[in-house]
Amino acid sequence: MTERDEALLTRARALEQAIGEIGTTLDETTTCRELASLLARHLHGSVTVDLLDEPGGPIRRVALAGTADAGVGSTAPTAATRSDRATGGSGTLAPGTGADRTPSLAVPLAVRGGRPMGTVVVRRRGPNFSADEVAVLQHVARLAARHLGHARRLAATEDTALHLQRALVAEPGRPHPNLEVAGSYLPAGPRALVGGDWFETVRLHYGRSLLVVGDVMGHGLDAAVDMNAYRAALREVASTDLPPHRVLRHLDSVVAKDDARRPATCLLVQVDPSRGTATFANAGHLPPAVFGPDGSAELVDLPVGPPLGTGVGGYEPTTRPLTPGETLLIFTDGLVERRGEDIDMSLARLAALRLPGDCGPERVVEEVLRRLDAHHAEDDVAVLAARVRARPGP
Repeated sequence: MTERDEALLTRARALEQAIGEIGTTLDETTTCRELASLLARHLHGSVTVDLLDEPGGPIRRVALAGTADAGVGSTAPTAATRSDRATGGSGTLAPGTGADRTPSLAVPLAVRGGRPMGTVVVRRRGPNFSADEVAVLQHVARLAARHLGHARRLAATEDTALHLQRALVAEPGRPHPNLEVAGSYLPAGPRALVGGDWFETVRLHYGRSLLVVGDVMGHGLDAAVDMNAYRAALREVASTDLPPHRVLRHLDSVVAKDDARRPATCLLVQVDPSRGTATFANAGHLPPAVFGPDGSAELVDLPVGPPLGTGVGGYEPTTRPLTPGETLLIFTDGLVERRGEDIDMSLARLAALRLPGDCGPERVVEEVLRRLDAHHAEDDVAVLAARVRARPGP
């Protein structure tokens, strides 16, 4: 095998390894570290990778790899990086020799014709870089740039979707001032987009408020669209001031006429602070919990009707006292359900919680989410807590 054949074989192996080792995750920093590590091995020098979060923005060093005697310990963006940004990242290779006669190469992190997202700089003590080494650097830099572009586009899409979801669930109607409420929505994991969980509050006559939590079956944009349709329909029906079980009956009938809508579970609670009561109606949903003044929890035993959208109906009301010292918690199943676990055990875990005494809605939501590790739940989580405000004394 000739020297040229060996060089070509080494180049091909480097490119093959780059395909398998660079872009194993959708994390920018990980991709840049993978890039730096591979180049340091194949080009036998030190590698620095700097990123631009946006055109014209500050340079951020994200990866270092290679031999310590080739300048790898430097933490400041290099002159080559600053020059590449200043010239708009044309993609021109920039070999050079520093004051210590250390050959260096710099290429932008960009796909062909694309805007640079950063710069890769390689330095080493020894011979100048060969044409094959230059080609390896250019190729793997473009490969890394393509993975970075995918990651940034996905991150932008997820950010938009999450803002959509939060806009749908985080702006419920305002209850009467005699009721203190707090709510939270958590998507299922870092790759989740939108789903069908929501909560709502609706003002009624005579100081009463209707609290709602629901869960459309499935995930994704279709579930979110159906969730918004359920929410709009519920607001319209609730404005007629029907009791909760009749609201569910009417909503079930309306939704059942639309075959395109997914079924949904839903729990309604009509709170009447002047009477100190809460009236519940349940459409296939998990029962609520009430935390007493001492921080202990109790699950409210309710008759469970079919999910909305079946057209079957059959919802029944249940009324129980709700004193100013108690905090009501309604939630979707993502809060308590765990894979492979019976739902009764999941609910028992919630009922076994003991919170600090006299917790208000915000503290109840925070404590329950933390203690049940809801931030790592496998499903979306929506929770709404409410407490009747105590009347001022005479």
